[in-house]
Amino acid sequence: MGQTITEKILAYHAGRDEVSPGELIDARVDLALANDITAPLAIEAFREMGSERVFDPAKVVLVPDHFTPARDIAAARNCAMMRDFAREQDLAHYYDVGRVGIEHVMLPEMGLVLPGDLVVGADSHTCTYGALGAFSTGVGSTDLAMAMALGEIWLRVPESMRLVYEGELPPWVDGKDLILHTIGRIGVDGARYRAMEFAGPAVDALSVDSRLAMANMAVEAGAKNGIFAVDEKTRAWLEGKSSREPRVVASDTDATYASELSFDVSALEPQVAFPHLPSNARPVSQAGEVEIDQVVIGSCTNGRLEDMEVAAKILAGRQVHPRVRAIVFPGTPAIVLEMVRRGWMETLIAAGAAVSTPTCGPCLGGHSGILAEGERAVSTTNRNFVGRMGHTGSEVYLAGPAVAAASAVTGRITDPREVMGG
Repeated sequence: MGQTITEKILAYHAGRDEVSPGELIDARVDLALANDITAPLAIEAFREMGSERVFDPAKVVLVPDHFTPARDIAAARNCAMMRDFAREQDLAHYYDVGRVGIEHVMLPEMGLVLPGDLVVGADSHTCTYGALGAFSTGVGSTDLAMAMALGEIWLRVPESMRLVYEGELPPWVDGKDLILHTIGRIGVDGARYRAMEFAGPAVDALSVDSRLAMANMAVEAGAKNGIFAVDEKTRAWLEGKSSREPRVVASDTDATYASELSFDVSALEPQVAFPHLPSNARPVSQAGEVEIDQVVIGSCTNGRLEDMEVAAKILAGRQVHPRVRAIVFPGTPAIVLEMVRRGWMETLIAAGAAVSTPTCGPCLGGHSGILAEGERAVSTTNRNFVGRMGHTGSEVYLAGPAVAAASAVTGRITDPREVMGG
């Protein structure tokens, strides 16, 4: 019987020739990841288990990116706990303010995740790395503690669903729009504990940055992981990032899928997900007259170089609406430096946007962009639940960087074609 990409990766890490959906397996991990919210809990559990050393100091990654630079004393305490643990364990991959980036942007950029890897992280959006042909998924802090100690994790093998995107991508439509449209069609539980395998000519045409945005939001449909086949774009993107050899696998032609859905994206518009679920997606032309108070461009979903380029292109020579606070969160220091080199930093600041150090910040209602009661934001982040970015009486509208930047100019949810003239 044929196997999917996900099944092949899990079988290899379980020391098996093959696995079947529904099976419980013990699997070796290539990387165990935590941030400043989840790491302290994992460290406490690690010590309570009586563990003294992590299984491999090169394969445990701690990234303080959520409440940093430390927003308050509690955040500073969490970061100090991570810092002390990293030193005690001689971790090769601990990154502090000034060097740290948003975890799910930074790890791929640094070549820490490769095709065929099995990555677990105490953060739900660890599923991002499936864009590179890896199996990656979020776990709880206690499970992560076990992975840090033993280098293993137990998993139930997910069923796979195949999502095929046909047609040619229209202007200003990217991976964020495809995943919002998909979640809008299948719902926030439409892929519950399944592997979402993305395929088709429209997916092949996407950049790796766009694929990372799609995989990032697989969990918003309830998926265990999202995954893409490795192609020449993947290989080129990874070139020079790591000395390790990737282990590339592909789904067999006779692999079994729980379901298969097809999407013709030829006429797809940029998407907007209305409050208070990512599944409340609709074409931007159907948004109506929704005035906004804030725009957020960045996060682990859309904080990559391509996203910054889109924002700079739309804001170049224009001004952020006087009623709007536009905040840009590049994903890593390397992206910030490249923005400076290309002149985008000047473009954004001249337009009236504030550019932040890399941090998750407002995405989770942490800091640097909290919404007051009654305020509305267009955000390139991944969740728009009640109170996600601040007051429970505020509203978050999810979109890609093109819609976000265009909306910053007009002060209302706006099709980028209106601002750019086509």
